[in-house]
Amino acid sequence: MTTPPMAMTTTEEYMYYEDYTSLVDTDMTYATPCSPQHSWQFAGRFCPVVYSLVFVLAVVGNTLVLCVVRRYRTSRNSPCSFSLTDTFLLHLAVSDLLLALTLPFYAVQWAKEWVFGEAGCKIASAVFSLNLYSSILFLACISFDRYLAIVHAITTGWRRNGYHAQIACAVIWVACFALASIDLQYGQVVKLPRSEMHVCYHQLPEGGLVGLQLLNLVVGFALPLLVMLYCYVRIFRSLCHASRRQKRKSLRLIISLVAVFVLCWAPYNGFQLTDSLLRLGVIEHSCSLDDALDIGTFISESLGLTHCALNPLLYGFVGIKFRKELMQMWKGLLGSWGFLGLDGWGQRQERRRAGGSFSSDSENTSYFSVVV
Repeated sequence: MTTPPMAMTTTEEYMYYEDYTSLVDTDMTYATPCSPQHSWQFAGRFCPVVYSLVFVLAVVGNTLVLCVVRRYRTSRNSPCSFSLTDTFLLHLAVSDLLLALTLPFYAVQWAKEWVFGEAGCKIASAVFSLNLYSSILFLACISFDRYLAIVHAITTGWRRNGYHAQIACAVIWVACFALASIDLQYGQVVKLPRSEMHVCYHQLPEGGLVGLQLLNLVVGFALPLLVMLYCYVRIFRSLCHASRRQKRKSLRLIISLVAVFVLCWAPYNGFQLTDSLLRLGVIEHSCSLDDALDIGTFISESLGLTHCALNPLLYGFVGIKFRKELMQMWKGLLGSWGFLGLDGWGQRQERRRAGGSFSSDSENTSYFSVVV
């Protein structure tokens, strides 16, 4: 799934102490290896609950996003009305949904143990990593598209050419699949030391594990964060001449986008960096630090995963036009079912919108525009 906690890499330490004690007098005092039982017990109580909650919220939220996007596309006569941002949002929702679908497997793992076999471990780990990387990179793409549309006012013809967005999405999926291939190769079902529990983890050499952690830090956090910060700072500066009300709304939204991303993923990447420094010998090893890293990794990773449930709120439901489309979708469903006296309401709305009166916004504000 992700980088194993320190307890998972202490197998050699256990073997060392067990072999060493067989050569010395049993009355001698010797060092005792760190016990990972506390962190495993914590994971057994914490992870199943959090993963199940995130799974439900993410599936509901991202499914609604996909339904609204599909309804919007099928209700328009021209595909050109579908902007680059909308395309990135569509791929983001797919990525977050697939990521959420892997969480029940890991909830079962920590509630009981991994029961889905070696092949299931490799597939689940690869799907998890693939969509974790792609989700974060699609966020950066949405930021960059908003930057081009607002700061540089890219021409209508270029922005409405979905070919560019499809190329960008294809490149992201291919690159993320290449990164996820590590999970296909090294994902294994292993038995926890001094336990009967089997879990799905990476089995990488020490140097390769540190390299993977640093790669995750750069590709999965630092690079997207720099892109988002640069784009949104430039966007806000370009809106300085907007009305005071519009400026306040944009400022609140920009701050919330960056703050949520940092709050969700900074703790996890901080623990991963600390773990890498510990493995490299930069930080002195101790049992208390191992235990803190294990528990901190479980908590911070769960916090990071909540981002796939928050994305629909930040990039979809916060948009005024998105909320209107969602309400029209529900009213149309209720009308088709004969509730609330709305019989035929959905059909009348579709006929009105077919004339093109729904969207009258400028090109610089897409249908699912981040800056509303």
